Amino acid sequence: MLELTNSQRARSAIREFKTITESLAIRGFYRPSGRFGKALENCLRELSPEIYGTMNDPRIVELKGLEYVIDRLPQGIEQATKIILTDEDQFDNTPFVKIEPLKRRRKSYRINKNELCFIISRGISEIYDIITHMTFLNIEAKKIFKRMHDDYGNIRAEWSKLEKVVNKTDKLTTEELDSAIWNVSIILGRPYNETKELYEYLEKNRVEHQSSNGLFSLIYHLGKRLQRDQQSRDDALVIYFTPSLMSIIGHQRYGKLWALRIDHEISALNLQQRPLHIISANLHSVVNLIYGYAAIKNLSKHCEHKKNPNKEIVIKEQNANINEDIYTFCASLKDKTNQIIEFATSRGLYLLPDKSGANIDCQLIDTALLGDIEFYPDLKIDIAQMKDKPLILVMDYAFGAQAFEAMEQLLKPYEQNGAKKALTNGSISIMGKAGILPGDKGDIMLATAHVCEGTSDNYIFENDLSPEEFDAGVRVFVGPMATVLGTSLQNKDVLKMFMSDWKAVGLEMEGGYYHKAINASIIKGNIPLKTKVRYAYYASDNPLKSGSTLAAGAMGKEGIKPTYMITKVILEKIFVSPKETTKLENLSKAENITKSDKIS
Repeated sequence: MLELTNSQRARSAIREFKTITESLAIRGFYRPSGRFGKALENCLRELSPEIYGTMNDPRIVELKGLEYVIDRLPQGIEQATKIILTDEDQFDNTPFVKIEPLKRRRKSYRINKNELCFIISRGISEIYDIITHMTFLNIEAKKIFKRMHDDYGNIRAEWSKLEKVVNKTDKLTTEELDSAIWNVSIILGRPYNETKELYEYLEKNRVEHQSSNGLFSLIYHLGKRLQRDQQSRDDALVIYFTPSLMSIIGHQRYGKLWALRIDHEISALNLQQRPLHIISANLHSVVNLIYGYAAIKNLSKHCEHKKNPNKEIVIKEQNANINEDIYTFCASLKDKTNQIIEFATSRGLYLLPDKSGANIDCQLIDTALLGDIEFYPDLKIDIAQMKDKPLILVMDYAFGAQAFEAMEQLLKPYEQNGAKKALTNGSISIMGKAGILPGDKGDIMLATAHVCEGTSDNYIFENDLSPEEFDAGVRVFVGPMATVLGTSLQNKDVLKMFMSDWKAVGLEMEGGYYHKAINASIIKGNIPLKTKVRYAYYASDNPLKSGSTLAAGAMGKEGIKPTYMITKVILEKIFVSPKETTKLENLSKAENITKSDKIS
């Protein structure tokens, strides 16, 4: 029998996990403690994703993985014995509580203490994501359940103490809290300091965001849920998929509604003839770069005329920020969002919060209304020289396969007075965060192709971005990107295969789907063949380095510079005049000829 390599076994596990998940969605339900749940567990164990760290060590509970998952599932998930996944949001004017996770745009409702309903509006990738997290949670719950009892089957003293803490109504004293954390660290098999760190993180989120129930409740109820599973089949956790759920996958119901809203808005503003430049990015960097400098200067002038005892301090601080380099300046805008938005909405910015359920908010920027506002000196934009003023659509990040649905619908001709009309397409820019393979957090990756994991879909293209356009202070890696099924379904062997076989520089979840939609739109004649496409990613993690995966936490200030550097380059590309574009293209051709001569 042919012996498989580690990479082949891991890829087989990903395919099997994907197939089982899709078949369960068609079947309609499964129990995580049943045979299908165990099959999913076996796949995840075989895969042993980097993000889940010590998941396969039966002696200890994986804390960073637990933190990552709890941030992406709704509060009270540990107590749920019935979870329903549906595409239909029927909860308006109902008494059910709407809840959203801290770090995932995911709508869900608490039906009662033990029942949750997830609204699946972002496609098959969202189903993979939820099932992966629930499978990991069940693996860790089994470890906790085993720690409830000693070798003779009796309840351990540490568990009895935890139960008293969970049921205690009074606030713990400092001494009681330290003792409780020590006690839980024994149950988890982790050092006291690591356990305390997780306690403080979850407690902060519980108080500030109501996104979790705290460490003691989480551990206790995960263990108790497994105990109920063992004692009674009727009390076992069941995950249901409604019959309508799979029928909407691939039918783009939410994408159609989302794109229709944008078309109507552009038409209502009579902007459909203007060149539309689409940017998939966050909803702050484009607005901050275009409007931030003028908004802060305007705010300083406003303070000068306002009677304020602290106005000199305020003006001094604002002027100091203006005089910093562009990235330090952008970092200073974090707490000025409301002032910048107020300034921008009177100068061409239109906010389009999502109403379709797709969870992709948008912004329209009519650059003809920018007037003579000042841009940051380092931002090379000269709007006055442009004959056709760009119309910029900034769309918030899609999620996995949802990117195809959103982009494909957006690029379709819209109907007006019974006739189909195509938007005047200018360019498509995709800026995202991704895992890097050869570099470190904060580095930049420019894609030359997208290799889609688990399929034969591979897309090569000419990226309208080059390393020379970026500042020398950041490393730029150029090469193919792997578009993966989910960040929680990766391990080192698979990623090393992408590096060695495909020469991939990073992994992400949307790029291949975006480009599949772009290619389809070109074939259908919805957009020109020569449409400029730009793909740039900044590294949020390196899954090949221990302690540098997404489970290690957010980037924080590390992400500011690469985010704004990519945004700056994209905007300068959009605002370049046609004459200058021709000149730059001729220079680029000349450089390529020179390089070819040198090689030959």
